[in-house]
Amino acid sequence: MKKLLFVIIGVVALWACDKEHAPFNYRGLAMSMPVSQFVDSMMARGFAVDSAASDSGRTVVMANSAEHYRVLAAFQGEELQVVQETYNLSTNDSTRQLWQQLRDGLEQELGAWPDCPILSDDHKVANFDAGDGLISVLLENTYTPSLTVRYTKKAEK
Repeated sequence: MKKLLFVIIGVVALWACDKEHAPFNYRGLAMSMPVSQFVDSMMARGFAVDSAASDSGRTVVMANSAEHYRVLAAFQGEELQVVQETYNLSTNDSTRQLWQQLRDGLEQELGAWPDCPILSDDHKVANFDAGDGLISVLLENTYTPSLTVRYTKKAEK
């Protein structure tokens, strides 16, 4: 009887551990880390702060010549609120293709279907609920191609 009780407790403990989810993160960096630590981590990844585009009190813009996107981090105090990637692509076809790749990658990573309130050829939105935050993949092809991925922390209750 004791063995059966231990087996049941073990199964319940394993089930409880499986239900825990990883904290909301941006490419492996926790959104709960202080802004200074986030910036240091991005700099270690080869990004440099674009001081001309940054607002010292609310946003930090970073770029890496090896990447096709810029990163904007918006914060309040020392707390990250939003991280946004803005892709630099030259054609509408390239943005459509990358939007689909990003959407499919997030679908696989999160194991969830996105909410797509807008899904036309030149304007697409895919919103993923990632537990502690939302991830939005936005495509706007008008006069110039525009593709952004936005990581937004949910307000704590």
